[in-house]
Amino acid sequence: MRTVTIVGASLSGLYAARELRAQGYDGRLVIVGDEPHHPYDRPPLSKDFLTGRADETRLALTDTEETTELDAQWILGVRARALDARGRTVLLDDGRTVSTDGVVIATGASARRLPGDTLAGVHTLRTLDDARALREELTRGPCRVVVIGGGFIGAETASSCSSLGHRVTVVEAAPLPLVPQLGAEMAAVCAALHRGGGVDLVTGTGVSGLRGTSAVTGVDLTDGRTLPADIVIVGIGATPNTAWLAGSSLALHDGVLCDDGCATALPQVVAVGDVACVGGTRAEHWTSATQQPRAAVANLLAGRTVETATAVPYFWSDQYGARIQFAGRRADGDAVRITEGELSDGAPAEGGFLARYERDGRTTAVLAVDRPRPFMRARRELARGAGEEQVRSAAR
Repeated sequence: MRTVTIVGASLSGLYAARELRAQGYDGRLVIVGDEPHHPYDRPPLSKDFLTGRADETRLALTDTEETTELDAQWILGVRARALDARGRTVLLDDGRTVSTDGVVIATGASARRLPGDTLAGVHTLRTLDDARALREELTRGPCRVVVIGGGFIGAETASSCSSLGHRVTVVEAAPLPLVPQLGAEMAAVCAALHRGGGVDLVTGTGVSGLRGTSAVTGVDLTDGRTLPADIVIVGIGATPNTAWLAGSSLALHDGVLCDDGCATALPQVVAVGDVACVGGTRAEHWTSATQQPRAAVANLLAGRTVETATAVPYFWSDQYGARIQFAGRRADGDAVRITEGELSDGAPAEGGFLARYERDGRTTAVLAVDRPRPFMRARRELARGAGEEQVRSAAR
């Protein structure tokens, strides 16, 4: 291949560029990004950056030396409009076309929005520009903040806003926050973290609309209540950025459908990160975005799937001074057992805890709060078990 184009100047896009050079590709490399920024780290946006403990220089994922070594052509601040697989070109919004032999799709996902969220004071938190705008408003003085959605972004943002002295309410439609990820028993622990952090948690009710004319003044709930609000943060998930691929003949369903090696049905086209549905699963986690490119690039350069990107899922979250870590594949019906530490009034006791999810006598997942070393040991055990299962499956 003479030219490889990475569409998405994201974390996964950067890792794909690194892997291309590390795996010996010395041809033309083009990186297209819809934001004007070089790749940056997103996890701190809802935490240290929002609270002012980290500036933009600490978010940067590359420096001048690495950028020079990658020897890539960066096209930033321009969206990809279409992929012409037959003509092997990427069409850009500004009318330019990039002729290419291989394509890495790394366009990520965009925050879901609510009807009426164009009101002043309504924010999502997905990009650096989102975080800049929200941080600027939060520095104007104490205010009433309503966070819609109790997932990881919502919880982290609520925690940051509370630490800045704002009055915060989290609205979660489910009976508890993070039930799909952690199950009801451990989701109750996360609910206790909100309460311990001085944040009001409203669960089991949705949002029917936003109040205000030019600026938001309140959030109407489906149970008839209205929450007054000066700032509203919408954290209700993300949608994979695949609209530009319509008409490309790629299979699209909650992302770009790929095999276990991130390869699509189109030759010399792979997908990685938040936009990729790899082996039937789309994982919006930092570890997926950094691990998938190795296999994806190997398969792109080989022209066929020679390596898989399957790994034990892992994610972490920082909330109210606690570090939450989770690894594995939990399923409904798994038993949960705390094997280290304990709870106090439903919240983690001093020193945190480690919990194991178990099914048929084996551990399927582990959750830790402020127990990093025991968690890492348990995570390695899970990885070994998954590797042994893959060997057994291949032998059958």
